[in-house]
Amino acid sequence: MRLTFLGAAGMVTGSSYLLEIGQKKFLIDCGLFQGSKAIMALNRRDFLYNPAEIDAVFLTHAHIDHSGLLPKLCNSGFKGPIYATKATAELCSIMLPDSAHIQEFDAEIANRKGQRAGRKPVEPLYTVADAYACLNQFSPAAYDTKLTLSEEVTIQFRDAGHILGSSMIEVWGTENGQTAKILFSGDMGQPDQPIIKDPAIIESADYIVLESTYGGRQHEPGDPIELLAKYVNDTAAKGGNLVIPSFAVGRTQTLLYHLYKLFKAGSIPEIPIFVDSPLAIAATNVFLKNSQEYDKEAYDLMYGDQEQPLRLPQLVYTKTAEESKAINSLDKPAIIISASGMADAGRILHHLKHNLWRPESTILFVGYQSQGSLGRRILDGARKVKIMGEEISVRAEIHNMEGFSAHADQSQLTSWLKNFTTKPANIFIVHGEEDRSEPFGKMINEEFGIATYIPKYGDAAQIDGRTWNIDPSAITTVEPAVQQLRDQLEEMEKEYADFRRRLEDLVAANSANLQAVLKRVEKIRTFVKKTLSDLWS
Repeated sequence: MRLTFLGAAGMVTGSSYLLEIGQKKFLIDCGLFQGSKAIMALNRRDFLYNPAEIDAVFLTHAHIDHSGLLPKLCNSGFKGPIYATKATAELCSIMLPDSAHIQEFDAEIANRKGQRAGRKPVEPLYTVADAYACLNQFSPAAYDTKLTLSEEVTIQFRDAGHILGSSMIEVWGTENGQTAKILFSGDMGQPDQPIIKDPAIIESADYIVLESTYGGRQHEPGDPIELLAKYVNDTAAKGGNLVIPSFAVGRTQTLLYHLYKLFKAGSIPEIPIFVDSPLAIAATNVFLKNSQEYDKEAYDLMYGDQEQPLRLPQLVYTKTAEESKAINSLDKPAIIISASGMADAGRILHHLKHNLWRPESTILFVGYQSQGSLGRRILDGARKVKIMGEEISVRAEIHNMEGFSAHADQSQLTSWLKNFTTKPANIFIVHGEEDRSEPFGKMINEEFGIATYIPKYGDAAQIDGRTWNIDPSAITTVEPAVQQLRDQLEEMEKEYADFRRRLEDLVAANSANLQAVLKRVEKIRTFVKKTLSDLWS
């Protein structure tokens, strides 16, 4: 068997793995790359395989960083089945057309600007028609039921406890008379999340492809529900808005569930709640139709007590653009939940534009913010950010609640690993940035005595039973022009410490030099900012 890592390798996006067993070729996930422009440029590359030769896709869950390139794959020649759970298929039926609409809209905007600048027109990554055509290839699969695809290949979906319908996927592959089992974790959820069940207990695998979004960290201590109540109450007392950038699928429904329980307990005031995301509205309807996925608490609440935590009395679902704009003209406090979760696109940008500069408002992040995203820049302390071409000062209170993440943290992942009665031959650590994956891998090796490997984009593992080796990648993850700039900037970073020391010595020797030095340093800053302003499009 040969396993090639084509996404979520050294980054938390673009999940995709090519698994070759004998003459068969399978993809596990086919996700969109999200984040900086340099990362998103990977979406435009040709696939590193012939899509027409792929026999099937196994999809762990519906989030776009795992499913978002499926329409491109199908439009490029893939004709086989896409195996996924029923709930995942239903969520993809709304998420992929929504993603396609964004692709078409972005291409239209780029072409308007490009036409004025004399650039060639660009095509959308895929169209709405491509997305709907792709949906015809979905083949729903049940949890905990083995599917034999050939004499060499059997798969099974297990509950990952991440979002509705999310799965870990077990793959048994036989080659040269030897059978090896590879477990793909997908995105693994925290135990005791509301609505959905806990991750399934699995006791054996020869290899694990394991996510590490929070592998090197623990979620913040304390009760996240109490913190949520505090932020609601503090912001309402100041007369501001609590703005929550939230993923439309999973996180939004979890927030509504907790807000319902807080209102019911009288822990927060009855201020309006706006869910301002057509995708989140559609996803909530999918949640309501799939009670078979609920954990016991949610099922008993909704069907035993006949309560509707996803339909609070003061909850307003805003579908139209006009309804969305009207939220920002309110003169009383409100809770605004809007997509996208990393604040890179969608209606959340309008709400950030209207609230970031207000000291009385609060921006609350409740999910992972990848490198290069607007959410990460705000969390990292940016004093000003550019939103839709306008520079906005950051004066609102900024908070981050990792306790609401749908990803398991380090201790939760290691607790799950303790269920294995037979040690895997290796754990491939994926879906994590370097500062999370490396300490996680080291900890697994020390605590469990299991070998780990952190693949780079394009690395391939050659697997023969429980023996494996790596064919290292020769593929760059960035465009050559970006790499050239990166190399130059890294050289400048090396020189910076020497420049700084010499300038400080110059001022220390004669304080009269200070104003001349500051003037020249400010000229450098101004030149860099002007370069960005002049060339950015």
